[in-house]
Amino acid sequence: MSTRKYYIQMFSVHGLLRSESMELGRDADTGGQINYVVELGRHLSQVEDIGKVDLFTRLIVDKTVSEDYGKPIEEVNDKFRIIRIQCGGRKYFRKELLWPHLDEYIDKTIKFIKRQEAIPDIVHGHYADAGYVAMQLARIFGIPFVFTGHSLGRAKKQKLMNEGMKETEIVQKYKIDHRISVEEEVMNYADLIIASTTQEVNTQYGMYQHNKLPDFRMIPPGIGIEKFYPYYHDILPESEKSETEMYAKASVLQELNRFFVHPEKPLILALCRPDKRKNISGLVKAYGKDQELQTMANLAIFAGIRKDIEAMEENERNVLTNMLLLMDKYDLYGKMAIPKKHDFEYEVPELYRVAANKKGVFVNPALTEPFGLTLLEASATGLPVVATNDGGPEDIIANCGNGILIDPTKAQEIADGIKKILSDNDNWNQFSKNGIMKVREHYTWKSHALKYADEIKRLVAAQEAPNMQPAIPSDSIGRRLLSLGYFLITDIDDTLIGMKNDHLRELLDLLKENHKYIGFGVATGRNVKSAVEFLNLHGVHHPDVIISSVGTEIYYSKSLHYGKGWETHILSQWDRGKILTLLKDFDFLEYQEDSNQTPFKISYNMLPAKDRLAIINDLLLKNRCRYNMIYSQQKYLDILPYRASKGKAIRYLSYKWDIPLKDFLVCGDSGNDEEMLRGDPLAVVVGNHSMELEKLKGGKNIYFAKQACAGGIIEALERYKLIHKARGYNEQL
Repeated sequence: MSTRKYYIQMFSVHGLLRSESMELGRDADTGGQINYVVELGRHLSQVEDIGKVDLFTRLIVDKTVSEDYGKPIEEVNDKFRIIRIQCGGRKYFRKELLWPHLDEYIDKTIKFIKRQEAIPDIVHGHYADAGYVAMQLARIFGIPFVFTGHSLGRAKKQKLMNEGMKETEIVQKYKIDHRISVEEEVMNYADLIIASTTQEVNTQYGMYQHNKLPDFRMIPPGIGIEKFYPYYHDILPESEKSETEMYAKASVLQELNRFFVHPEKPLILALCRPDKRKNISGLVKAYGKDQELQTMANLAIFAGIRKDIEAMEENERNVLTNMLLLMDKYDLYGKMAIPKKHDFEYEVPELYRVAANKKGVFVNPALTEPFGLTLLEASATGLPVVATNDGGPEDIIANCGNGILIDPTKAQEIADGIKKILSDNDNWNQFSKNGIMKVREHYTWKSHALKYADEIKRLVAAQEAPNMQPAIPSDSIGRRLLSLGYFLITDIDDTLIGMKNDHLRELLDLLKENHKYIGFGVATGRNVKSAVEFLNLHGVHHPDVIISSVGTEIYYSKSLHYGKGWETHILSQWDRGKILTLLKDFDFLEYQEDSNQTPFKISYNMLPAKDRLAIINDLLLKNRCRYNMIYSQQKYLDILPYRASKGKAIRYLSYKWDIPLKDFLVCGDSGNDEEMLRGDPLAVVVGNHSMELEKLKGGKNIYFAKQACAGGIIEALERYKLIHKARGYNEQL
């Protein structure tokens, strides 16, 4: 029997996740998928081979939402936690506005992983934003990556355009093109995509241009059958409801009865978010146009949670306003209920049972439905269903025989489907029985979790198999950097390499011998291509980190994995074009060749002269530019984002990988190294340094070596006893 216990990290980034009293329908981002990820985590934690499950979401401290969402760690049970990581501030906002902050989220998650001292066996991203986060973490740590889209950008864009929304408006509001490009990348990189239905795989994922065919597994989600038990349990003498359940049922009945003139009639029930795609108006029109149906039954629509329609998002506001206008148009007062809220935990199960007890029907008239979890919930209680013929309901009704499929664009077809069930008692009973029995056969969380766990074990085993090619990079820089407590970062030209290079081989051998104890990186003004070529020329291969282009870019390991998080960090208030325009008329500035320019670095040649730097600073400051200016060797002027420099990049590495600055040894020789030599890191100025650095003598933690270049670095390693300390740190681990 296997003793391996698997650690799973799942990501659903946008927030408003908690283990109890889920606010489903609160807004467009709190649909069934947030319940799915919590229930998946909860039931995975009950599988014997799963050692730990962490569900990562966003930490939110905002008076408009519950204090629950500001708790950094929520212990759901002894194997399942909800982890909340802050990014983009603490206010709650919709997921489309999260994109600029995801790299910050990744960096803070890495920091969390380091402090927990536990790398997951697998990461699973839910939705495109979390897919991006999980994909980057998979690359960094060399672990398998699972993706579930839930809803995909191409399908959403097509639907919105079909509804008459302009493409420019869709792109602006939903950042849809960026989302689609991320989804393309995510699908191309994923080791496994978990879907719920064949329609989802063929129609939604089929719209994407995979460079490789992703590995799909269809594992339909389950429901908590202990919560959504059959309606007839309530009338059996041996059944006992808790006080909470009885209160919830009474609340549901009281809320419904205040709307209806004849509350004893069968109930047509709809439960969904106020979203155009849910086609609430189609259901109201079907009911409003059919007098016979109005005579047969009442209609209740629970369209999310609302306080003030005017304060809601435009899409939701329009849907709810239209619902009210249609109710008035068809004069449905006394026949139609439109409650403003519902409690998912206790009231929704009772709502289904109330409708079933009244011999009613549940309707999902959505224009498209990726899965249809509410259909399973309703059916598990014994409530027959009428559902859209687009998407997941096709599989559900085929598996369960629990209702009728309709074309949601045809109001009469919706009405006829409902009447067919309501008017035939034998039909109603058969659909009710089938739903109760078949949901328990095909759609339980236990079976879902077991199938999922089998896929996890398969993926991890495939990666670890010695004779199989891993689907992910083998140079897992994340694992290495998490194991390190000490780092050496050096400038290249005239610090690591220069003079006669007498001691370079000695230094490289020393670093190789202590590779498992101390990290090695370079910080240079060269671009990454030039740096790698120059390093290779002198036998320096594959540093752990390359800080290039004067600290504006960071690359990791031999694969040169680009540090997107650093780019996101330095982008703030950087306007390259504006600075170029302002400086174009200074004849003492010579714009360097294109190979020395990058999106985050403007490089000039400039001879020294009185007040030139002051003149440039004055002009840029007057025009509200934010920048960092570095002048070195009396000839090179680099203008960078104000957050960028070699020193700031080292501080970023310290933060991201949780290695204290005092445990970095920083090595330099010239003025453009000055900033990174100052402050908390241990520093060495090599013996062949330029006069610009003489002013640092006597500074805190700054050692002036006697030897030049690599020889001076070796001196500093010995003086600071860095290798000895690094070995001790490793032994403690």
